[in-house]
Amino acid sequence: MKKIVLGALAVVLLIGASSVFVVDEGQAGIVVQFGKVKRDGDLPRVYQPGLHFKVPLIDEVRKLDARLQTMDAQADRFVTSEKKDLIIDSYVKWRIEDFAKFFLATGGGNRVQAESLLKRKINNGLRSEIGGRTIKDIVSGERTEVMEKALLSSASSSELGIKVIDVRIKQINLPLEVSNSIYQRMRAERNAVAREHRSQGREKAEFIRADIDRKVTVMLANAERQARQLRGEGDAEATRIYAETYKKSPEFFSFLRSMEAYRKSFENSGDVMVLRPDSEFFRYYRDQNGTAAAK
Repeated sequence: MKKIVLGALAVVLLIGASSVFVVDEGQAGIVVQFGKVKRDGDLPRVYQPGLHFKVPLIDEVRKLDARLQTMDAQADRFVTSEKKDLIIDSYVKWRIEDFAKFFLATGGGNRVQAESLLKRKINNGLRSEIGGRTIKDIVSGERTEVMEKALLSSASSSELGIKVIDVRIKQINLPLEVSNSIYQRMRAERNAVAREHRSQGREKAEFIRADIDRKVTVMLANAERQARQLRGEGDAEATRIYAETYKKSPEFFSFLRSMEAYRKSFENSGDVMVLRPDSEFFRYYRDQNGTAAAK
């Protein structure tokens, strides 16, 4: 008898435990009964955070995340009005608005499936907006307008029981093959500019070099002219001084010239001179006044 009572008590506790469920903070719960969402009239019954009761073994509780969600998928390729490709990375902020509709539209509240459907709708909106604009429009001034219109176009996501809060474009890139071709073109343009600058630099260098050579030639010519002028003036002044000196004492001047001739003649001891002793060359050897030969 005691075992029967304990067994009945265990069954009662088990049934009581299965008839209670708890919805955590940040979640919402719905109850599915025989494959249909329980409703209060026309509206689905949504259980807010707290302790709730259900029919054991018949009601099935599904808990859904009621918080704000972020869908940050991989970047996708879009085509502009210029028929050029762009790789655009975006993210979407969303949350569940109709839990019953979300549950039915996503195969039992499957978040992966929900985001896949939502991404398809958002991308369609973005493709429509980007397809009517150029790359310059998208990159420079109309990015905010693109996001706003994409947000409006995603309003049809209410059929999923989802409310889109925000759509943002994080990054806009060109495809790798396009980027490489653009970089190659930019490199070629820069190389062309560099070659032009180098050519201009060589041209200016040649001009400066030629101008400097011309100036140096002119300076050397002027210096040579001045040097010759100074040498001529010096020679004239020396000639004038010699002439004045000769006029003052012709005999002394003759003596000095003879002494200079003697010095240069006897400078090398190996030289031999064949002269007559009474030659004019030795006049100052015979007479210090140089008068012997004259007589």
